Amino acid sequence: MPAPAIDHHATDYSLAHAYWLARAAELAYHDEGAIEREAKSWGFGRVRHHHTRFTPPFPLEDTQAYTIAGDHMIITAFRGTEPAQIRDWLSDATTPPWPGPARTGYVHYGFGQALESVFPGVRDALAEFRDNGQTVWFTGHSLGGALAMLAGCRMHLEEPRLQADGIYTFGQPRTCDRVLADAHNRGFKKRMYRFVNNNDIVPQLPPEPAYTHVDALRYIDSSGKVRESVTLLGGVTDRLKGATADPFAPASDGIRDHSMKKYLAALEKNLA
Repeated sequence: MPAPAIDHHATDYSLAHAYWLARAAELAYHDEGAIEREAKSWGFGRVRHHHTRFTPPFPLEDTQAYTIAGDHMIITAFRGTEPAQIRDWLSDATTPPWPGPARTGYVHYGFGQALESVFPGVRDALAEFRDNGQTVWFTGHSLGGALAMLAGCRMHLEEPRLQADGIYTFGQPRTCDRVLADAHNRGFKKRMYRFVNNNDIVPQLPPEPAYTHVDALRYIDSSGKVRESVTLLGGVTDRLKGATADPFAPASDGIRDHSMKKYLAALEKNLA
């Protein structure tokens, strides 16, 4: 069964909407020309690219995102990074915290600096493109998921006229402390959805208790089914099942499960 066309009038949670925002998150890994061609085929006539490069000691080489706008919907998607790279710098316990949006709590330093580098461009694009009361959606995979969550929170706390109608993330790492997570949960109740694929290693970083997750988990189990809730015991059992699915490479399961292609395949399967 083919996936349904993107619904530019979507306002509520659905797996079809999650699938299309996952496709938007995956598109962030492509070059500008590919993004523009795909956006046009989806019915989005305006595109703005956000791209800032860094030099050492910043842990990432660059931060990229794009914003596409149609008559009824705007999507901003943030690009992620390689799992090995994000795992290395998220595991560094010496990384200092960065003040959260509106000085609410704190975030991981890498996320704070990465968002700061592209946030003015994202804000300006939304201010320009949101000229018809369009809904606004933030999305991203891996590092991009963290930036989507933080950008949505920052808009909510600092630029409420531009705040997102919803945020969908895929393989998002722990991003902030409990103070900011609580503020985000209050502001985005039933508007934030954090997808985690089985043993994906990145959502397990940075370590607790310094950093935590926001709510609204959507767990993709070892069979590829999206679950809206999972018990602690059920989650442990299912992750063990996923880890032993490949007896020749059990240790690599956490990296394989982080692949954006795995998220897309699971979501497409759940649409059938």
